[in-house]
Amino acid sequence: MRESIPKPRVGARLPKAVPFALRAVHAMLRPVSTTNRPRGVAPSSAQPIATVGDVGRPSMWASMRATMLSPRLRSVALLQFSSSLPLGLVWIAIPAWMARIGVDIKIIGLFGLAQLPWTVKFLWSPLVDRFSLPFLGRKRSWIFLSQLLLIALSFWLAHAAATPVAVAVVGALSLATAFASATQDIAIDAYAVEVLERHEHGSAVAVRALFGRVAMLLSGGVAITAAAMTSWRLVHVLLALCYVPMLFVTWLAPEPRERPAAPLRLRAAVWEPFVGFFAQERAIAILAFVVLFKLTDNLTQSLLRPFFVQIGFGDWDVGFGTMAVGTIAMVLGTMAGGLLSQSWGLGRALWIFGMLQMLSNLGYAVVAQVGANRLVLYSAQTLEMGCSGLGTGAFSVLLLRLTQKRFSATQYALLSSLMALTRTLTGPLAGVLVAALGWRDFFILSVPTGLPALLLLRRFVPWGARDPQFSASSDATG
Repeated sequence: MRESIPKPRVGARLPKAVPFALRAVHAMLRPVSTTNRPRGVAPSSAQPIATVGDVGRPSMWASMRATMLSPRLRSVALLQFSSSLPLGLVWIAIPAWMARIGVDIKIIGLFGLAQLPWTVKFLWSPLVDRFSLPFLGRKRSWIFLSQLLLIALSFWLAHAAATPVAVAVVGALSLATAFASATQDIAIDAYAVEVLERHEHGSAVAVRALFGRVAMLLSGGVAITAAAMTSWRLVHVLLALCYVPMLFVTWLAPEPRERPAAPLRLRAAVWEPFVGFFAQERAIAILAFVVLFKLTDNLTQSLLRPFFVQIGFGDWDVGFGTMAVGTIAMVLGTMAGGLLSQSWGLGRALWIFGMLQMLSNLGYAVVAQVGANRLVLYSAQTLEMGCSGLGTGAFSVLLLRLTQKRFSATQYALLSSLMALTRTLTGPLAGVLVAALGWRDFFILSVPTGLPALLLLRRFVPWGARDPQFSASSDATG
């Protein structure tokens, strides 16, 4: 059954003496009802593929205000900080640490294998759906256990940094950290699916993007700088202590209003998530859309740094400059994409942002034509990364809507892994295309690679439809 946001109580009118501008701001920030249903009329139990037309929704500013007031959203935001903290450590800080102490670059390259658990986490996600620990809720207990493991592993890394570094030990600890982190991610994503109400999805995507990026910056770039000023031992100790407040967040986080029953057997936890997903209408088209929606972005972004070098930009622009500009644009775009998906409607956001992220690739074609012009480069980077963030924000809301609450761990882990599939496969393809076409024509050709996703989107969210409705996932939308 489709759920609507309860109609809020509206207080007394502002006095006439209040200026018109203040009354307008008051009206903009006031939550609005999401239903036009007359009083006394029960909601329909029908589940259309998409709803068309305008239905009242909270404005973007009302969504941001609701974020600050909702204990569910606050918990999800803070837990995302805990989720992203190990990413910066394993992806950025530890390779830099190894390079600083003179480890061979070939060995450092092998540290990339430590990222494998994040790619294949769906393999053990059914365990999180099926079993629970004898304290807290089913998902929160897994989060709590993962955080304890991450604290222990961080202190172990600190001990390794205090002695002559054994590279094999650091590599093993990196892999163990990634495994504990991937397990924490499974549980946190599943908790977000279960605890959030449908109307909170957009705000949740926005705040998760912000807190996640702050955590990665802290455990990545800030950790490297702090280690240069102090020591890696102290840095690992401080990172371990960062998880301690997260234990309290996990302990105090609210449980979902409705707790879905756990699968009775592990076999059911493995098999039934697939049956449940494919029971909905147009499941194949939806699944193909999940795989292809970010294809145009992943194809374009796979070789950006080599592109910048070959065009003639210096190390500053190739490294810090474009990374800083791109990161800011991506975070702001993702936050805006999540919030606008809530106020505009998810269907409209997927269409508009899907087209924008496709067309924004042309900015790099301009860079390839003009050459090493810093203003053109940063403008193209801001445009492409910002539009990519808009698409990511809307797409993240879609994943929350698609996931059934009973199988929240397995389905969300699988969908997010499918989303990342093209990121893995596009690198070799991009290299072949650049060699055959040149940089300018490559970026022009990347634009139509976004069309298959839009054609699939038309199957379950026609143009002009405000929101998709998934017939088999009514228990997933909160």
